[in-house]
Amino acid sequence: MGSQLALKSRIASTASLEKIFNAQEMIASSHIAKARDVALNAKPYTDAIFDAVQALVAHTHIDHPIVKKDEDNPRVAVLALTSDRGMAGPYTSSIIRETESLLARLDAAGKQPELYVYGRRGVTYYKYRNRDVAGTWEGDTDQPGVEVAESISKALMDAYMKPASEGGVSELYIVFTEFVNMVVQKVRVLRMLPVELVLPEQQDSGPVSESDADAATPLYAFEPSVDEVLDAILPKYIQSRIHECLLTAAASETASRQNAMHTATDNARSLIDDLTRKLNASRQASITQELTEIIGSADALNKKEE
Repeated sequence: MGSQLALKSRIASTASLEKIFNAQEMIASSHIAKARDVALNAKPYTDAIFDAVQALVAHTHIDHPIVKKDEDNPRVAVLALTSDRGMAGPYTSSIIRETESLLARLDAAGKQPELYVYGRRGVTYYKYRNRDVAGTWEGDTDQPGVEVAESISKALMDAYMKPASEGGVSELYIVFTEFVNMVVQKVRVLRMLPVELVLPEQQDSGPVSESDADAATPLYAFEPSVDEVLDAILPKYIQSRIHECLLTAAASETASRQNAMHTATDNARSLIDDLTRKLNASRQASITQELTEIIGSADALNKKEE
């Protein structure tokens, strides 16, 4: 009897969890289409800004922080985009794992990484381990707005433009999850600054040299000047890249949550079926034992009367 009560209790609790998982899956399903469309709609603008920067780098000889920074400064900034909420499978853990790997590689290269974290779960992870964090942001990781992109880009822009003597950084990295489709989401590490020149036909072979970039390139005239043009483009470039990463990360988080909750719902239903079979078997065994005791008692009484 005690075993049956325990099984009934487990079935009831698992059924409650199954309802929660199913509700989370339905909510994520209703959000994923919008999140995906928003991420895809932001990409053309970001690509246009990036192409403009690539054109300036490829077709001019410039000495500007957007393409070159003090190489003697070992400090670099790393921004990790995690989530505010759980129930998204390995989404945040994958980001943290890739961030730790990047930090280790930078340390091995003699760099001094400064960590910036977006998302409550990532912030909690590093604070719990008493890790130094240069900046944190929380709130609406599954639906990020322009305001948070502006706040993050301003903080990173200030850190990048500061001289080394004032604690500035020489490179900017961002770790995020790229939305490929509903099933595939890839963790990526992107170096935002300084900009690396990679021509479309040479993306697999790595950055090209200045001599390659100078071959058969058009001439550009800048008004009022190259530095003023780049100074105007740089903040827009950083904000657009960060905003796009936030949006594609939000779509990835929603897709990961839908997939995780779908799997959790199926597992809960399978567990309920298994527990129900065990409960039925236990109930049948109990009934069989009672019938056996009744029949045995009746036989004993009959023999006594004889």
